[in-house]
Amino acid sequence: MYETLEIETDARGVATLWLSREEKHNALSARMIEELTAAAVRLGGDDAVRVVVLAARGRTFCAGGDLGWMREQFEADPDVRAREAAKLAHMLQALNTLPKPLIGRLHGNAFGGGVGMASVCDAAIGAEGVKMALTETRLGLIPATIGPYVAARMGEANARRVFMSGRRFDAAEAVTLGLLARAVPADALDAAVEEEVAPYLACAPEAVARAKALLRSLGPRIDAAVIGHTVEELAKCWEGGEAHEGIAAFFEKRKPGWAQR
Repeated sequence: MYETLEIETDARGVATLWLSREEKHNALSARMIEELTAAAVRLGGDDAVRVVVLAARGRTFCAGGDLGWMREQFEADPDVRAREAAKLAHMLQALNTLPKPLIGRLHGNAFGGGVGMASVCDAAIGAEGVKMALTETRLGLIPATIGPYVAARMGEANARRVFMSGRRFDAAEAVTLGLLARAVPADALDAAVEEEVAPYLACAPEAVARAKALLRSLGPRIDAAVIGHTVEELAKCWEGGEAHEGIAAFFEKRKPGWAQR
């Protein structure tokens, strides 16, 4: 059914949504974005599913946005660019509003959109070796469509420490930033995820969904206007010279022109 994802559901109703593009380090391609949106709708509407675990095949949780997909936007007209940026925003919103608990299982690297994916989880558990970064500014881009979720998860003060610098940080710092709930040894990751999952199986599913929706309404506003603003900002970046230079430098395996030698 899916090209870039796998879904496994156990007898308890715990569904594991696997990112399965491991040869590309689970980078978010147009296809994966579309499939994640569809999977969120499917899992959200399945009464047999009680909890969803977001996990990844291979060595990397998610390397961020697929740069080949981003490079295609340079040749697209403004309307196409806006539509493509909107797809990413709506995928994140579909996961953020999933009416089931969403538990992140992070290992390897989580960069850019991978940090955004962690931010829409109700709790994200990371292996101690995880490396994370909001790498967009290194490419002449900004963490636009993921921004509302990152800010909601970390708070503005914590987000300012990593939102613009592109620097990498480890699992321990991700815990202090509020991005990860816990960091555990790699061989204890599955057990730690199970500890997050198990309590929900004793709760009334509709009450859990209502409580989650209520909490979102009490937290930072992430509505159509906010999402639309982030889409516009990402589309503007794709139009700018820095993004062209940053992504070209990546593919040409060189430093971009602004990087200090």
